[in-house]
Amino acid sequence: MKITIIAVGKIKEKYFSAAIEEYVKRLGRYCRLEFVEVPDEKTPDGAGEGLELQIKRKEGERILQKIPDNAHVIALAIDGRALDSEELAAQMERWNVGGISHLVFLIGGSLGLSPEVLGRADYRLSFSRMTFPHQLMRVILLEQIYRSFRIRNHEPYHK
Repeated sequence: MKITIIAVGKIKEKYFSAAIEEYVKRLGRYCRLEFVEVPDEKTPDGAGEGLELQIKRKEGERILQKIPDNAHVIALAIDGRALDSEELAAQMERWNVGGISHLVFLIGGSLGLSPEVLGRADYRLSFSRMTFPHQLMRVILLEQIYRSFRIRNHEPYHK
């Protein structure tokens, strides 16, 4: 299985980079993993709804350009479906058994994903109703993907 994570913005903190590198290493035995970063837009303080939508659309255009045509797209969105770890593992297994060999996870910038990107998604996944920094969300997503593979392979993993 191939997994691509398309994310807005760059990783700036070394501790996030170190955590990401560790999960990339661990996931190497389960899947082919690719990261694609797209530039974020500066959001001025006090930006109104119109400007925020413009920013999300600019970032969204960059995301949409990077999504391969044959990929199954999972958008990380607050209003998505909330799954526990076992349910995510089972869902990933269903996608795989159903012939889906390329999953693309989308992580938006500080304002989230544009309506156009959400419309392109085949599935919306929520990790929480809370908002997380996009850098931290990459680590959380990688950990849950890793946990899913461990669960699917009946391998021990800390609960």
